[in-house]
Amino acid sequence: MGKIYLIRHAEAEGNLYRRVHGWYDSPLTLRGLDQVKALEKRFQGEKIQAVYSSDLRRAKATAQSIARPRALPIAEEPGLRELHMGIYEDYPIGEMEFSHAEEYQFFRSRSPKWDPLEGETYQQVCARMLNALFSIARQHQDETVALFSHGTAIFSLQATLQGQPPHLRPAVFSKNTAVSCYEMNGDSFRVLFENDSSHLPPALDIPSRPDVPLARFRPIRWDQEEDFYRMARRDAWLAVYPDLLSFDGPGFLQEAKEQSLWDPRSVQTVLLGEEPVGLLQLPTLTGAQAGIGRVALLWIREDHRRRGIGVQLLGQAVSTYRAMGRTSLRLQCSPQNRPAQAFYAKYGFTRLGQVPGSQGALDLLALPL
Repeated sequence: MGKIYLIRHAEAEGNLYRRVHGWYDSPLTLRGLDQVKALEKRFQGEKIQAVYSSDLRRAKATAQSIARPRALPIAEEPGLRELHMGIYEDYPIGEMEFSHAEEYQFFRSRSPKWDPLEGETYQQVCARMLNALFSIARQHQDETVALFSHGTAIFSLQATLQGQPPHLRPAVFSKNTAVSCYEMNGDSFRVLFENDSSHLPPALDIPSRPDVPLARFRPIRWDQEEDFYRMARRDAWLAVYPDLLSFDGPGFLQEAKEQSLWDPRSVQTVLLGEEPVGLLQLPTLTGAQAGIGRVALLWIREDHRRRGIGVQLLGQAVSTYRAMGRTSLRLQCSPQNRPAQAFYAKYGFTRLGQVPGSQGALDLLALPL
């Protein structure tokens, strides 16, 4: 009789940025890397003979927690991939919820009606996960094996093992790096435990946050939102400098309009539903030869700050520039702006040096893409 551990990957960009990542190949976050270390400690002393992983890098990076200490190879198994989201891959979840509400509800309820263009149904992910599980189990009879997969795929498999379609199973999803364990004997199995994340300390045991507002993005509508841009620029300036003496509002506005004329992605309005709550300015025409994407403005209305929206703007910048082939995301930040400095450090930015600013030197911060 063999034993299989089924483990969800650590926190990845899609979890952090609130984006739809099925087969989109996103890396782990800083917190995800710490979760991998905690998972490695959990399995110290456990005898494991083989490691299999989805071929997506967030799963493979998590699989290193068991493979590396034992000098085991990671066997890539595409059958363990996440549900393929088709045309919705890398959508902001807020955009899918708002603009494709019916499809979003089909997805959230795990409905048999979920059938995205170019993607997978729940029936399909259930079938391939089940095939992968029993195929691996038959190859490793009387051995202990670790399998690394993804949240929705794991949930679908667990429902299938219990003889239920996913839409009839109560929605109890595994947290990042949660561990399930099964005894396997031929084509039969026994559940030992499921979705256990007790190895994570409180700072890393992050629950789902349904209270976080889900943002969406669209090109700014200058005929309606010019004053909104002016106000945002002024507010962002005063967050850094004590006065408006060297503030060039008309110059900022002209530059933004020129950039968005060439590329509408350069100035994006951030919305909750239909309500504008922020702005994201990405001068996409600069930095291409050096592989650099730059953030000129990342701003949220004061009444919507500290609600988990800011990191979604960062995710939109990452997604935009990564799709353009850029390898580094950069921005300038005042050394005195401690909230902003803490925010960017939390999400992986490092200081490259300093550049001149209107009223003193600014830190040049960078995030690898």
